[in-house]
Amino acid sequence: MADFQPKDKAIQLSHGGGGKEMNKLIRELFFAEFDNPILRSEEDAAKLDLQGATAFTTDSFTVSPLFFAGGDIGKLAIAGTVNDLAMMGAEPQYLSCSVIIEEGFSLNQLTTIVRSMAKELKQSGARIVCGDTKVVPKGCADGLFINTSGVGRILRPNISAANVAPGDAIIVSRDVGCHGAAILMAREGLTLESALQSDCATLWPVVEQLIAANIPIHAMRDATRGGLSAVLNEWAAAANVGITVNEASIPVCDEVKGLCELYGFEAMDLANEGTFILAVPNDIAIGALEIMQRFGHCEQAAIIGTVSDELPGKVILRTPWNTKRYLDLPQGELLPRIC
Repeated sequence: MADFQPKDKAIQLSHGGGGKEMNKLIRELFFAEFDNPILRSEEDAAKLDLQGATAFTTDSFTVSPLFFAGGDIGKLAIAGTVNDLAMMGAEPQYLSCSVIIEEGFSLNQLTTIVRSMAKELKQSGARIVCGDTKVVPKGCADGLFINTSGVGRILRPNISAANVAPGDAIIVSRDVGCHGAAILMAREGLTLESALQSDCATLWPVVEQLIAANIPIHAMRDATRGGLSAVLNEWAAAANVGITVNEASIPVCDEVKGLCELYGFEAMDLANEGTFILAVPNDIAIGALEIMQRFGHCEQAAIIGTVSDELPGKVILRTPWNTKRYLDLPQGELLPRIC
């Protein structure tokens, strides 16, 4: 860890002005925590050595509140960008990081967030190689916004929503809805006796295990905004297939169930930040599940459904009462600014 130990000070406009204060902030905080030779070269652009097929993604993070059970906006920014690469079968390599900071923002909190980012980077081995810092007048932002872009080397090509095929099994990596529920608790100031935390986590380690085991992955996607419901509907439309899922097979923790009952939400619609869905041929689904559970720390992973050519473009939910209904895309704004 770096030696930078800020006093309880606030970010000033001068921290984004290009002068001494900005130089000190960047060198003693960002450079110290994200240290690597490419970043330290201080060029206008990072020089990268890219070979073969490459995945590239970008995302912006505006979550409210900035700190929540299980993470913060910094951890979320790194995990979210790395996960987008991992879902394409790409090994995360290089990230950019731009921050927009509101004047008056706590330097202590900024330091905590940056160190959280540095810690999460170690989960994938990716490096931040370029960035930008902007400070805007008080009232022009809500504390802190972060934009990250990521580049990764594709190790397993042809992973695509369009490749979901009849005969595939649908697997979820863990219980769903924890991030959305944790954000709801933090935002509403709920003090229920609960150990509920966001699932915010880097997914590359488990994906790497699946690739190393040569599992023929047809599609993968992290179930962020719109949750499980959104992913399955997007896949059904992209591949023109029908997907049937068993509600009783979908893992949902008691705390999320309770909050859904309290607020009238569906756990399958709530956001996740460390949960992914994959489609694999049915005959190797058990093997994929065992790899995830034994080597990927996905003890709650479960096979939740199948793919067919019936009712193409639709997702059918089979309830515990053996009835069926359409599982539609979420509607309305359930939880604004969950990422």
